[in-house]
Amino acid sequence: MAYNYGRDEVKGSVHSLETFGLVDGPGVRFVVFMQGCALRCKYCHNPETWAGGGSLWTPNQLFDKAWRYHAYWKSNGGITVSGGEPLLQIEFLTEFFRLAKKKGVHTAIDTAGQPFSRDEEWFEKFNTLMEYTDLVILDIKDWDNESHIRLTGKGNDNIKDLARCLSNMGKPMWIRHVLVPELTDNEDDLRSISDFISSLKTVERVEILPYHAFGMPSWERLGLDYKLKETQAPSEESVKRAEELLHTADYTAWQK
Repeated sequence: MAYNYGRDEVKGSVHSLETFGLVDGPGVRFVVFMQGCALRCKYCHNPETWAGGGSLWTPNQLFDKAWRYHAYWKSNGGITVSGGEPLLQIEFLTEFFRLAKKKGVHTAIDTAGQPFSRDEEWFEKFNTLMEYTDLVILDIKDWDNESHIRLTGKGNDNIKDLARCLSNMGKPMWIRHVLVPELTDNEDDLRSISDFISSLKTVERVEILPYHAFGMPSWERLGLDYKLKETQAPSEESVKRAEELLHTADYTAWQK
């Protein structure tokens, strides 16, 4: 049974909006970037989302804003909530998606999965959210738990658990991996990620996202030390090799 969150009493902290997104789910998307994230990824392109701030919206206000653009979505677009980390604002997200599904809008979450927990209260909220969620776009940032801690500041056992949970409940997933030279391009780790993905039953798409340093100016503006200043984007050959190892071409269900 769904939680009663007080509907419009809950407010979400929003970093920014994109009204015509083309890469965060199928079709044309209205993309909401939420404020707040517990990870501190070394390559984060938007560190402004880490801490507080942002503008406050009620679910109704935000959906009314999104609905103005529904003519662009046609038959395969919709709404994606990204971040920051959207699962940190799970009550707001649930109510926002509930409003979207009342209008038949396709809903997607772009998440790193870090807040996921089997804690009874949180897990009940998560299950309610999934009732209104059509697609989960999940980042697998690294395979080894210790390497993941060095890369992001947090471990990834619960993130793997989230992927298994989504698979078991039959929830469609896209998997993404950012390829960073000398950090996340180890072939053994990529093979381990590939084996893990192949064990999941609902993965529709797998993407390799080549590292870029577009976020460095934001780090400098915030007075943060960007550790990857000397890191170059991966070569075309490295990206192609990673795609081969993760068998990205085998996951085409999203196109059907």
